[in-house]
Amino acid sequence: MSASTIVHLKRAYDPVSADDGLRILVERLWPRGVRKEDLALDHWVKQIAPSPELRTWYGHVPDRWAEFSERYRTELNANSSEVADLARRIDGRVVSFLFAARDVERNSAVVLKAFMQERLGA
Repeated sequence: MSASTIVHLKRAYDPVSADDGLRILVERLWPRGVRKEDLALDHWVKQIAPSPELRTWYGHVPDRWAEFSERYRTELNANSSEVADLARRIDGRVVSFLFAARDVERNSAVVLKAFMQERLGA
């Protein structure tokens, strides 16, 4: 990421903040119990999220985290047009990747943030 790109990770259930910048939902499924008007989204990038098969396999089992991360990176590498589109949207901006998982340290948004940082050269 260019030096001016800042990516925050934030649960979709957390309140909107003035510091959020561009708010991007990085989940394939809409977060349960959240009304669309309450999320204050700028973009929803469904197609960049892990495939349904990978998401189901992972199931947020901590012992599968390392393999999940590798498999998701493989999917991201194969999804070059969606990755390029996201890179254009976030380059040089403050953004928040919104996710629904309870585990804030082991979820797809964590992998996506690191992947995008590498892609944009942070």
